[in-house]
Parts: sequence; structure tokens; C-alpha cells
Amino acid sequence: MAANKNVKINAVGKEKFLIELTTGEFTAYIDQPEALGGDNSAPSPLHYFLWALGGCIVTIGKIVAKQQRIDLRGMECSVEGGLNSAVLMGKSDEDRAGFMDLKLVVKIDADMTQEEKEAFIEAVDARCPISDNIMNTTPIEFEIV
Repeated sequence: MAANKNVKINAVGKEKFLIELTTGEFTAYIDQPEALGGDNSAPSPLHYFLWALGGCIVTIGKIVAKQQRIDLRGMECSVEGGLNSAVLMGKSDEDRAGFMDLKLVVKIDADMTQEEKEAFIEAVDARCPISDNIMNTTPIEFEIV
């Protein structure tokens, strides 16, 4: 099936490691810690990645709850992941550059049993585009101009 929605952002390198991100009328920034040559003025790409996953889980959770008529009073998701930073710094090629593991802790405030909450999260995860892109290979094409 063909894509029926396109999502696009633009990333422009500024001074040092500051990156300006734009999409539509929104602007955000990425930076690196001072120890890595940045000014620590914004989160790193790794933080945005984890934010995207946690934010998507909560968003899809709200959609699923509405569709299933679940009275979802609240939902929270914290995400953490471990990686070998020596790889991204070019000091090692022993591991992969990406996260080796991701742990999501999801808090659901709804009148549901533990089993119902687990089934709910399985349904949410199955519909989350960010989770899907982590679990499945998505082709990446570079066009150099």
C-alpha cells in the first residue's frame, strides 16, 4: 500500500553543534553538551528520539482509548535507552551506533485490570509509527546536492 501522508522536517546546522529544526510553523533546536563541543542549549538528537517514542505511545494510547471507549484519565510514558557512545564518537566499532535496548515505563490511569492494560499497550505499540520504525527496517535514501 502506498503512503497517504508525508511528514517532512528541515534541519540546518548553525554555529558549533546547534541545529535548527523546522516543520510547518514550528521551530526546535538540537545541541550537544559542552563536553562534546556544543553549548548545551537544547536536547541532543538522542533525547528527541526518545521523546518521539514516548510521545507517540501516549498519543496513540489516547487514540486507542477513544476508539475503544476507555475512560483514560491519564497516561505517562518514560523512556530510557543504553548505547555505546564510543561508536558514535568513532572510537570503536565493536557495537552498533544505535540504542542497544529501550525500556518504556507506562503508567495508565484507567479502570482496567493489569491484563487489560497489557493488552491495551500491545494494541498501542502495534499502531505506533515510531515503535514500528524501531522494530522494522525502513529504507533510507540519501540524495546529495
